[in-house]
Amino acid sequence: MEMEYVSDMVTRMQKFSWVDYVVFVFMLAISAIVGVYWGFMKKQTTQNDYLLGGRNMKVLPVSMSLVASFISGITLLGSPTEVYMYGTQYSYIIIGIFLMSVFMTQIYLPVFHELKMTSNYEYLSLRFDNKVRLFGSVLFVFAMIGWLPIVIYVPALAFNQVTGVNIHVITPIVCLVCIFYTSAGGLQAVVWTDVIQITVMLGAMALVAIKGTLDVGGFGVVWQRNMESGRIEAPNWDFDPTTRHTIWNLVIGGVIYWLQANSVNQTMVQRYLALPTLRAAKWSVCLFCIGISILYCFCLYCGLLIYARFYNCDPLQTKLAKAKDQLLPLLVMDVLGDLPGLPGVFLAGIFSAALSSLSTSLNSMSAVVLEDFYKPFYKRQLTDTQTNWLLRGVVVFTGVLCLALTFVVEKLGTILQLTMTLEAITMGPQLGVFTLGILMPWVDGLGALIGGLSGLVVMAWWCLSAQLAIASGHITRSHKPLSVDGCLYNYTFNANNVQVTESVQVNPVLQVSYMWYTLAGCLITMCVGMAVAGVNKALGKAYVPPAPKLLAPQIRGLFRDPPHPKEEPFISAYDSQKEKTQNSTSISMKPIKEIEEMSSNLTLT
Repeated sequence: MEMEYVSDMVTRMQKFSWVDYVVFVFMLAISAIVGVYWGFMKKQTTQNDYLLGGRNMKVLPVSMSLVASFISGITLLGSPTEVYMYGTQYSYIIIGIFLMSVFMTQIYLPVFHELKMTSNYEYLSLRFDNKVRLFGSVLFVFAMIGWLPIVIYVPALAFNQVTGVNIHVITPIVCLVCIFYTSAGGLQAVVWTDVIQITVMLGAMALVAIKGTLDVGGFGVVWQRNMESGRIEAPNWDFDPTTRHTIWNLVIGGVIYWLQANSVNQTMVQRYLALPTLRAAKWSVCLFCIGISILYCFCLYCGLLIYARFYNCDPLQTKLAKAKDQLLPLLVMDVLGDLPGLPGVFLAGIFSAALSSLSTSLNSMSAVVLEDFYKPFYKRQLTDTQTNWLLRGVVVFTGVLCLALTFVVEKLGTILQLTMTLEAITMGPQLGVFTLGILMPWVDGLGALIGGLSGLVVMAWWCLSAQLAIASGHITRSHKPLSVDGCLYNYTFNANNVQVTESVQVNPVLQVSYMWYTLAGCLITMCVGMAVAGVNKALGKAYVPPAPKLLAPQIRGLFRDPPHPKEEPFISAYDSQKEKTQNSTSISMKPIKEIEEMSSNLTLT
């Protein structure tokens, strides 16, 4: 009997029926209907309603929204690929999620929630000055513009694998739906569509896990095949910083990665601030950690399933899958393709992950543009109608820009490592600046700004140089063994697929694991910031201490007021608490000498 060609297999597996299309379109329609409901039937009349849901949202939907927006298609497709190629070592990053929750709920969240801000970058102007605030806001904008095109591209890649439809056809359709309901309904629409989408996500991943396990012969077969290939791994205790994944970089680096992504990122903080009390916000963090861990476990297990199914016929070498991040869609069509509607559920889940991330980011971007770019520089007071038009305009413009940038993303490499690398350029320094403000009361605005810029420059060189070395083949990482010995179809072998085990000599710094990037950016920022603050103190530069509410609760008890030059004692500059409250962002201390001179002038008069 003549064997089938791989091209024929690809065509045969792309069996997306009309039922699947109905399921997929239904998911998009539900999202649009939610936007219409909150945008036109329950109008968001004020900025507070549009951006924060009136600060009266409920814990469970907000928690589900946090999980939905954080688990993008990047995670759903990238994590299984990680396990298939490199094994389960990456799974230990989940430990960092729960450690992060301790630091966030005890240090960062109490400060932000007490200040009742819209943009968490307002904190930087209260603690330092407007220059530092602008620095943080610009970092956020560039991070989102770099990240969102990847978020959009990933589900289109899955859609192409399952249906054969060109990614440039489906991407604009889905993006326009997302832009519509986000611009129309504000945060309420974002949260409630996220609730629907996280439900679809969980259902899709559970469906793939259960059906896939049954098809390969049960959990025992999955475990055995992965154990034999070395994919089930105990913690790697190696201290070598160039080792791609170890327990050290996954837990320590993972904590810092989760901390920057969840504690100081506007897209996440904005929803914590939409909850009425700090207690509710802390509960939301706990539920987020549980939900994100469950979804991560599903994703990682699907990676084991992919290997168990294709253990003797690697679809990457045979070109059954054209890209690494198409492995999960390939598994789905293999195990669910004969069941009408189920591939549609899976694709709906992948696109739900992307839509939730995109909608949240667009809503947060509108908040940052209004609070950090318009209000500080334009004194003209906007009406509620003008504010709403500005917010919606930012959503539309940013969405269209990110859609255009998806054409660049398809030229890049593996999405999971690429995403975490690009995030480290901006988010490491950003976490460092916020940490300087919250934990180190002696650091001033100049120290924070120079520290942040230093961290940004160093990490940009480091991360981009490393990615360039990887793309050019100068840095390679060995992956787990893959076999094509059991293939039952014809394929063309490409010699370029042969694994290269030796790397060209490059700067050793560039070979450091990407899991250390965010921590490195944070530490560089903090060390330079503290050094500059120390120099300022040595030069005798006068320094005004921050208000206790701008510091972490643990630091407030240790705060000694005032830490000024010894020869210049200070007293309060306000005659009443009311006057002080009205000038919360102004310097609240004046030298005693100045007060005495004012008093003598009044006496002479």
